[in-house]
Amino acid sequence: MGASSGSFMAHKTLTISEEAYNALVKQRKTEDESFTKVILRLAKKKESNMAQLERYIDSIAPDEELASALEQVVQKRSQIRIRADRTS
Repeated sequence: MGASSGSFMAHKTLTISEEAYNALVKQRKTEDESFTKVILRLAKKKESNMAQLERYIDSIAPDEELASALEQVVQKRSQIRIRADRTS
């Protein structure tokens, strides 16, 4: 078989809840926007947001005072014990 110059797009069938379907419908920019385009647009947007967050974190200087305060909070939280309510 020879190579085709056209692109081949595989199709997959997904099962989603009614709630997920309705949420996807609401994300459409136009009524004729395909669900594939909606999903790709939303996925790219999330990737973009994560990249922006990573760039921001990389751009800020380390803050020893903040790091120390966070360590103290983590230590205090690890010492907290939650007791089960035995009245039931």
